[in-house]
Amino acid sequence: MITLKSQREIDQMAESGAILADVHKQLRTFIKPGITSWDIEVFVRDLIESRGAVAAQIGYEGYEYATCCSINDEICHGFPRKKVLKEGDLIKVDMCVDYKGAISDSCWAYSVGTPTPEVEKLMEVTKKALYLGIEQAVVGNRIGDIGHAIQTYVEGEGYGLVRDFIGHGIGPTIHEEPMVPHYGQAGKGLRLREGMVITIEPMVNIGDWRMKMDPNGWTAYSKDNSLSCQYEHSLAITKDGPRLLTSQGEEGTY
Repeated sequence: MITLKSQREIDQMAESGAILADVHKQLRTFIKPGITSWDIEVFVRDLIESRGAVAAQIGYEGYEYATCCSINDEICHGFPRKKVLKEGDLIKVDMCVDYKGAISDSCWAYSVGTPTPEVEKLMEVTKKALYLGIEQAVVGNRIGDIGHAIQTYVEGEGYGLVRDFIGHGIGPTIHEEPMVPHYGQAGKGLRLREGMVITIEPMVNIGDWRMKMDPNGWTAYSKDNSLSCQYEHSLAITKDGPRLLTSQGEEGTY
């Protein structure tokens, strides 16, 4: 069932999203060669709790951590751990925040130190794909319009677009209807209505789009071990266009 959120609920989710966005902004300077993804986990958890919020991923379907920290060829759901990050690594940090019952969800990609040209281009393409999808998230459009815009661009750049993990509705739980694929046909699928709140979160591989699972049952890798990148925002469908609830203020450049 799809729930349409009231203005009050959307405003509350924006408060939650502002906390989450601030954590991501602080990670820009925290992430550097020599730290571990476990350091990121502790930093994020402490920062969320210091704002009077809750790291909503902890305990969700048995997940134990505040963050998913996916490194290089890990597509998503990487466990934070004590392996040292090195210059040129690509890490994606995904988290959910619960603030007074309002949920927000956002993933951001970070280069550890100076990115290689290969990493820099992958990050640029993936972030642009996110905003191309967001542009289609308007009242009257269909879910397929979002996926088509992302797929056309990403595949046109010669990259693999992951199919196995998709966006979703959100609030007051982390995953709700509708499902939001990052591929599809324009003009097809569910029509977008005012009050829907969704995530858009394309995952892009330099190589093959297919994935393989770690024995831990959570972490997904690119099938050919090529680099993978992800960016994600939570957003509300409003009569005035998409309202980013996890904005870091960077979208004006896209």
